[in-house]
Amino acid sequence: MGKDAALSNGLVKKIILSYTYVAIWIFLSFTVIVYNKYILDRKLYGWPFPISLTMIHMAFCSSLAFLLVRVFKVVEPASLSRNIYLTCILPIGALYSISLWLSNSAYIYLSVSFIQMLKALMPVAVYTIGILFKKDTFKNSTMGNMMAISVGVAIAAYGEAKYDSWGVLLQLLAVLFEATRLVMIQILLTSKGISLNPITSLYYVAPSCLVFLSIPWIFVELPILRENSSFQFDFAIFGTNSLCAFALNLAVFLLVGKTSALTMNVAGVVKDWLLIAFSWSVIKDTVTPVNLIGYGLAFLGVAYYNHQKLQALKAKEAQKKVQQADEETGRLLTERESNGSADGKKGDSPV
Repeated sequence: MGKDAALSNGLVKKIILSYTYVAIWIFLSFTVIVYNKYILDRKLYGWPFPISLTMIHMAFCSSLAFLLVRVFKVVEPASLSRNIYLTCILPIGALYSISLWLSNSAYIYLSVSFIQMLKALMPVAVYTIGILFKKDTFKNSTMGNMMAISVGVAIAAYGEAKYDSWGVLLQLLAVLFEATRLVMIQILLTSKGISLNPITSLYYVAPSCLVFLSIPWIFVELPILRENSSFQFDFAIFGTNSLCAFALNLAVFLLVGKTSALTMNVAGVVKDWLLIAFSWSVIKDTVTPVNLIGYGLAFLGVAYYNHQKLQALKAKEAQKKVQQADEETGRLLTERESNGSADGKKGDSPV
């Protein structure tokens, strides 16, 4: 009875902790998105410089990651050779910097709610690019699901009250580059047994992002910032914004480390609906019935995709347990045969 109660308490504690990690991640992700929108939107804070904002984030994250890895030694740095850094880390850093630049740029032209609807295309992009790079296999059922998501997003775009073609293009390109980055992580890092948590990822990737972003920044935003001599850097705004961005990476570490990547995907769906509701009720963005119908269809497609991934994960875990049980049974039989053979030899030995 006492053992059952202890197991029950342990399970309850685990569930509470899991929901706590989910809530922290949703809150920080929600905060970073709304905060970025507030800074970049010309009608709000009015600082439409997405490359500069992303560079501030990368500089802040690089500095904190360096302190955590090298000074306070919270986590150990990964053993990466120069060749691995140049051929694996830098390409991922380049893709990440472009993805962040484009996605932040989209906030200038599109509403928060519509951006979240467009982000529903991420599974479609990841699956398609995975097939192109032979990291995923083509399945008619999965592709049909991807088509349903795409149709839902198209309907949502058709019903968008403040549609901006340039903003949509920026966000779609951001999704494309981010999906490519995720697939490249599997190809360049995971397949080679290289595992980086969010802190070590920032330690290695953020400085390269800063360098890559500085190239377009010099030609696109620096001349405008020089002309705008009246601008005064607000340490409170940009400092807290960067701190939220760094905390979000730590929250990802907690959520994926203590639960799973699939849990983060499901939590992301909840976050998207909360952002749409917030965008409509607080920011007063226009959300039309056609928007909701289209995103509802895309949401069902994403939910079914996550369900398929969960079932595949369960099947893989079950197969792994069966394999481990077979190996254990084989080991025991081998030990018995060895013991039996030894006993037989002992009985045959002369007195």
